Amino acid sequence: MKLFKLLSAGALMLGAVTATSAQDTSNSTLSPSFGVKGGVNFATVSGDDLGNPDSRTSFHAGVFGEFPVAEIFSLQVEALYSGQGFDLDFEGPDGDKAEVQLDYINVPVLAKFYLMEGLSIEAGPQFSFLVNDEFDFNPNSDNGDVPLDNVDINKFDFGVTGGLTFQTAMGLFATARYTQGLSEIVDNVDAKNAVFQVGVGYKF
Repeated sequence: MKLFKLLSAGALMLGAVTATSAQDTSNSTLSPSFGVKGGVNFATVSGDDLGNPDSRTSFHAGVFGEFPVAEIFSLQVEALYSGQGFDLDFEGPDGDKAEVQLDYINVPVLAKFYLMEGLSIEAGPQFSFLVNDEFDFNPNSDNGDVPLDNVDINKFDFGVTGGLTFQTAMGLFATARYTQGLSEIVDNVDAKNAVFQVGVGYKF
């Protein structure tokens, strides 16, 4: 009888430990995670009023938080500094290219679906806040930057974005994303931001 009581008590303790462990694992799986990311931008504009300008090559960098809702679905919010704009053919003193530099703080809010372990797709709206606008008639040097004071660039930009991410078990990841602006860069001018991004990052 005493042996039966001991075995019963042991079974109850084992069950409690197992349940607690399973709950901890579940909570760990669905706990928020944070990280850093950065990469290369190939930015231009879409629309009829500026023709087909060349892309401006720049960079993006920032931080993000991922908030799991289910095992295969998360919400991800980012804050990124992003160099955008476009290149123009320009008969200047030091070359034939000039850059319209439009730099933003981008805040994408993404729905993220895991297709398989480590591979996900994400899409959602992006809210962008202009922090710098310049015309650079000599992009290959530190000289030539002229503020666009005479052009009323909109300070806020709204768009949609989507892409793919592949993440390793160590937390390192690579990502590719395309963003299409839905707002006009300048009122009554058919020109909207369009950016392709390739980057890497680390999730803590």
